[in-house]
Amino acid sequence: MLQAARRSVPFAAAARAALDLLLPPVCLTCDRPVAAQGQFCATCFRQAAFITEPCCFACGVPFAHPLQGGAARLCPGCQAHPPPWGQARAALRYDAQAKRILLPFKHADRPELAAALAPMMARAGAALLRRADVLVPVPLHRRRLFARRYNQSALLARALSRVAGVPVLVDALRRVRPTAPLGDLGAAQRAAAVDGVFALRPGRSVAGRHVLLIDDVMTSGATAAACTLVLLAAGAAAVDVLAAARVPDPRLR
Repeated sequence: MLQAARRSVPFAAAARAALDLLLPPVCLTCDRPVAAQGQFCATCFRQAAFITEPCCFACGVPFAHPLQGGAARLCPGCQAHPPPWGQARAALRYDAQAKRILLPFKHADRPELAAALAPMMARAGAALLRRADVLVPVPLHRRRLFARRYNQSALLARALSRVAGVPVLVDALRRVRPTAPLGDLGAAQRAAAVDGVFALRPGRSVAGRHVLLIDDVMTSGATAAACTLVLLAAGAAAVDVLAAARVPDPRLR
């Protein structure tokens, strides 16, 4: 088996080289040429707002300066209403540059972008991945899945599994009823909209496991909280959250 794996390495490299010859790699967010598929050009890389410290310890929302959050390192929202998960992290601030990746990935039939986003998420959530036993994506309702043809969170979970070596339980959760788009709703309205929407799929078990919930964009955290409560009620030992992008809190300017 080891010899077969070794033989597959040069074959994979040759396949990538042939693909790059037919379809020269271009930047994730513009048409400039880059060295390999899934990369930013230098200009777009400088414009990408990767989330690093300082950020909220609980929800991962970026702080504007190191003194925000105080000694507890918690944003105002998490101080007032502690989330049910342990920690949440995201790779990118959800700004105009991030939208140039996330919106085509989500709405314009660009599933291959999951492979580019996964390494960014793995860097942002390295500590979370180290303690995770299983990755669980936020599910789509079957109607939306039929219309879109793929669940972007499931694609991210599978890509992360390949990068980090953590197994994925792609259908652990299900949406028991559809919800309207949450984009224009406030935090309380979002929480009400997703209340009772998620359930553990029959025959799936997360009992005693440290679950890492995977999503594409985290806004108020209402969806992540609803999923977390279901997983904890099903016996999960703990739940963390990892997203591709995080919407900034306007209170933290």
